[in-house]
Amino acid sequence: MNYHFQAHRQVRKNLLDILQNTSLEDMMTVPDGFNNNIYWNIAHVVATQQLLCYYLSGNPFRIDKYWIETYKKGTLPNLSVQPSEVEDLAFLLTETSKILMKDYDADFFSDYTPYTTSFGMDLKSIQDAIIFNNMHESLHYGYVLAQKRALIGEKY
Repeated sequence: MNYHFQAHRQVRKNLLDILQNTSLEDMMTVPDGFNNNIYWNIAHVVATQQLLCYYLSGNPFRIDKYWIETYKKGTLPNLSVQPSEVEDLAFLLTETSKILMKDYDADFFSDYTPYTTSFGMDLKSIQDAIIFNNMHESLHYGYVLAQKRALIGEKY
């Protein structure tokens, strides 16, 4: 699983770089052709990781439920995000990755409720969840890159 955790840290590092180097105005803008924004995509990956790994294994979330309720699948972008919330999300991007690795190493995920994702993947274990979560986060990283590209076009 070391490779999968390494991949997870890298996707999170890429997302953190965008979060810290994109203006709040740009992060909150929903580009033409999209139904969410850069900020929502980044917060969504944090919320989804908690659902896939912690909720489905019967464990408590490692983040405030606010993040899950506000950014889980099916939610709409929160357009009134404050700079302090951006800082909180930056912290969560890094820390939830570290905590997941520690919890995994401590056998925190002994039970897992099987789940079929909307992508059509069957998750039967925490290992499946971690691997799928990487794919999910990479997908949203791609959306973020596409949104940044769309925003550049809208400005000029």
